[in-house]
Amino acid sequence: MSVFSKTEEEDASRRRIVALWFPYLAADRVLRKRWGRSWRSANPVRGPLIISHRESNTQRICALDEQAEALHLKRGMGIADARAMHPGIEIVEAEPDADKALLNGLADWCDRYTPLVALDGVDGLFLDISGCAHLFGGEQAMLNEIAKRLLGQGFCVRLGAASTPGGAWAAARFSNAAILTPKSEAAFLAPLPLSALRLAPELRERLEGVGLRRVGTLLQAPRAPLARRFGKGLLLRLDQALGAVEEAISPRLPVAPLSVERFLPEPLVRMEDVEHLLGLLANTLKGDLERRGEGARRLELRLFRVDGLVSRIAVGAARPLRDPHLILKLFRERLAVLGDQVDAGYGFDLVRLSAALVAPFDDRQADLVDSTGDEGEGIAHFADRVRARYGAETIVRPVLVESHIPEHAVTAVAVEDRVEAVPIQDERGANSERPIRLLQHPELLQVSAEVPEGPPIHFRWRSALHKVARSEGPERIAPEWWRDRADAETRDYFRIEDTEGRRFWLFRRGFYGTAARPPAWFMHGLFP
Repeated sequence: MSVFSKTEEEDASRRRIVALWFPYLAADRVLRKRWGRSWRSANPVRGPLIISHRESNTQRICALDEQAEALHLKRGMGIADARAMHPGIEIVEAEPDADKALLNGLADWCDRYTPLVALDGVDGLFLDISGCAHLFGGEQAMLNEIAKRLLGQGFCVRLGAASTPGGAWAAARFSNAAILTPKSEAAFLAPLPLSALRLAPELRERLEGVGLRRVGTLLQAPRAPLARRFGKGLLLRLDQALGAVEEAISPRLPVAPLSVERFLPEPLVRMEDVEHLLGLLANTLKGDLERRGEGARRLELRLFRVDGLVSRIAVGAARPLRDPHLILKLFRERLAVLGDQVDAGYGFDLVRLSAALVAPFDDRQADLVDSTGDEGEGIAHFADRVRARYGAETIVRPVLVESHIPEHAVTAVAVEDRVEAVPIQDERGANSERPIRLLQHPELLQVSAEVPEGPPIHFRWRSALHKVARSEGPERIAPEWWRDRADAETRDYFRIEDTEGRRFWLFRRGFYGTAARPPAWFMHGLFP
């Protein structure tokens, strides 16, 4: 029987979005680096700070802190004007890449609340909390916790919740911590300026030029004239904010089919404790995989630190896996390599194990007589452990691909990758012999031939002269016409035996008298 009432079940199934806005993100990054993550509670003595960037050969303000904003400085103002008004302000050059990395780090941290986290421009996030707010005591308690924890990490954040991304976005920027109930977006947006609809600046200026300055004015105006004069984009933004048109948010990371996690009242500092908890989570994950008849092909461990940093550790499996003991072995190998890179800091307060990629699991009855098991399975587990320790590309397997060019007909892929081999039908016949060993790249030869397009009589390879005793060929290989490659020229291959009994596979690229460049000879393989 469900533990929720009917109203609670309806609320859990309704779409709910939380918007986070960091109005001073760039300045917070600089001040956190200078004074530490708890700089806001320490309240150090400092002056106003602005962030500068070059725009149209002019240095302008692109970001600022609260103190600079209180001095009526604004984004887009020239640095010379700002310095003339307030000579004591501190100016720091912008670092867009660092700001982007910080916003991505904040998105990682927000993954503790929901896996559906999307970036919103350069200073905001969207969180789809549909059906999960009750896990944190409701939406109000959830927003309070997010704001409190981010403030403790040195960030100023404004939040809003609504049934639409547009409504949540406006709630965060125009009424901090506002929670809009379903169908209340119109009443909330009506008194707000047009910027609450996320309109382009050019469109907003055109609307304000004809006296349309509030969202409520647009709601009362006839839609057809608005669409004719200002375009359908205006009505789309309006309908998205009100929920008349569905607006999707794209999570920055794919959502795992299965995840198990543990919130910890006391943070874990020792990696031995993390490994013990990992074994418990793997055992829980096993039950979920068994119910679905699946195994994990890729597993990801996320360790959430109390100060906001998130460590991601991933391992792959050549075959679907669900045994907790084997899962723990793979992560131990990976953790042994990472070593100090996984820093517990003040401890991990949330540990999550996810099956990022799953596949059908083939349940087989064990042999009661022979307990050695499947030899291939043992090799697969060994390969998984080696790759977990030394990297995914350590062990690869050759796979045939669709190409006539010999060096392109085989590729090496990681063991866990599923690549279907679809080779071109081989119509060369049994008499077409190919060498066992191919050179990684064909090597240029110096060749003398009796006739222009005939076999060579002698050639020089790696400074050694070889006289030809016997030859077979040519075997003509043309590239695929639909592919544009630098080596897309017809080749004539010859099987050559020199006077000392050594056998080679070489080819001539191009034809005499017709090619844009003269033909060239190459060594491509060696026969045993």
